[in-house]
Amino acid sequence: MAALDSLTRLTERMRSATLFAGLPDAEVQRIAAAAHLKQMPAGEYFFLQGDPAERIYLLVEGRLKLSQSAADGQQALLRVIGAGSLFGAVALAQAKEYPVSAQAAADSQAVYWTPLELMEFVKKSPELAINAMKVMAEHVQEFQDRYLQLATERVERRLARTLLRLAAQTGKKTDAGVLIDLPLTRQDLAEMSGTTLFSVSRILNQWEEQGLVAVGRTKVVVVFPHGLVRIAEDLPVKKE
Repeated sequence: MAALDSLTRLTERMRSATLFAGLPDAEVQRIAAAAHLKQMPAGEYFFLQGDPAERIYLLVEGRLKLSQSAADGQQALLRVIGAGSLFGAVALAQAKEYPVSAQAAADSQAVYWTPLELMEFVKKSPELAINAMKVMAEHVQEFQDRYLQLATERVERRLARTLLRLAAQTGKKTDAGVLIDLPLTRQDLAEMSGTTLFSVSRILNQWEEQGLVAVGRTKVVVVFPHGLVRIAEDLPVKKE
């Protein structure tokens, strides 16, 4: 493995990922020692949609945008992930191509293994094999949940959930509230929430008037998180 600050830091990141959860320390260290390092400056891509799925990555530092392009070339932002997250995991299931593009949203550092390299460890570790199935199950569940939300939930709930998820992943506490530390346009939020730019702009303007958020051109501050939680969970508004 190319030099990281320390092998210890990598093994700590690995333990936070489902794929390596519960494995003995010695096993995690052996898998870490077989990893390859890849660094990517902000704005560059670890891989593009349609590239051969030849590597399974673990993000060690930084943040990534996972996006998907339609046949007409329009791009939709699906997720933002932070350190400790796996990406490109479809390679575990021997998928031929990556279904999304993975772009560094900040200077990022990841490690990767080829499917063959990981399979050598899977053959020797039943726990790793079970975890690999869990990773695939999590992906299926995520897609099912997203479909259900798009089919049944109001736009306000979906947008509130998106902002709360981003705040949990990248949030920084400031005097004004929780800053989502990621350049995000209203179009990005529309894509992640499965709605239109017009709807996102309308809702954010309303929430800003209500003191729930503060919004700039590419910046969002969650001023009153509990207010967004109420919307996300469809809880009744407290009467004064």
